[in-house]
Amino acid sequence: MRSDELVLRGGDTPVVLVPDVGRRSAYLLRVGRTDQSYVDLDDPSHLEFDYVQRVADLVESSFEPGVPLRAVHVGGAGLTLPRYVAATRPGSTQTVLEPDEELTDFVRSRLPLPRSSGIKVRAVDGRSGLPQLRDGIADLVVLDAFAGARVPADLTTREAIAELHRVLRPDGVLALNITDSGGLRYTRRVVAGLRAELGSVGLCTEPSTLKGRRFGNVVLVASDRPLEDGTWTDLADRAGRPPFPYRVVHGARLDQLVGSAPAYSDEDAEPSPPPPSELFGL
Repeated sequence: MRSDELVLRGGDTPVVLVPDVGRRSAYLLRVGRTDQSYVDLDDPSHLEFDYVQRVADLVESSFEPGVPLRAVHVGGAGLTLPRYVAATRPGSTQTVLEPDEELTDFVRSRLPLPRSSGIKVRAVDGRSGLPQLRDGIADLVVLDAFAGARVPADLTTREAIAELHRVLRPDGVLALNITDSGGLRYTRRVVAGLRAELGSVGLCTEPSTLKGRRFGNVVLVASDRPLEDGTWTDLADRAGRPPFPYRVVHGARLDQLVGSAPAYSDEDAEPSPPPPSELFGL
């Protein structure tokens, strides 16, 4: 470990904050060998990870600029996206479900939230915490939860998606960040679960991941709102601008991708595929 790292836990799965030498107010939260969050205290709108920027793109494509939102986040870590929403949409009310209370205390002590941020963190996992929330409470629901480098099996079943859907307002938007590799078998089954519950569904990922050439993040998008109203077009435009663009897939192209894949259920749930060992230089 570097001498300037701030260590919460050691052992086989250390949890550390690593200062960014290029941005004096920014830190990387690393859990084991996985970079979980990046936070810039002076500029919460600076989103280092591409997939986080894609979720932010979705927010901006789906809602009027600056309008406060009611948001639910399953998974907290460094609270990057809640900080972004609080900074760009003052007055927003956000609930974060994060079971690792020690991690949350560590993050909030080292990377404090601004006063009156509107962000409340509950020390509970998604499947336990979602049933405690009222129906239709959220404009935006984001699932970005990992156990190590994998999405927990119980968060992407049809039963879990039904709970995510329940807390969403009729015109709200749901985003899930998952990871997958060649063939996108896991993605196809999660998308099948989303399509069984919500009316408009699509995904956003790098072309190399879409073609099965590279392990990577896949941002899934779903809503009962018809996203053909321009959201897909605007999201595709935003996602296509960066040096490493993402591609948006929906409609007939998504039909072709998913095929006859069945949705996961609580009986046959499985976590997302592990990342390849070479991703960590092993």
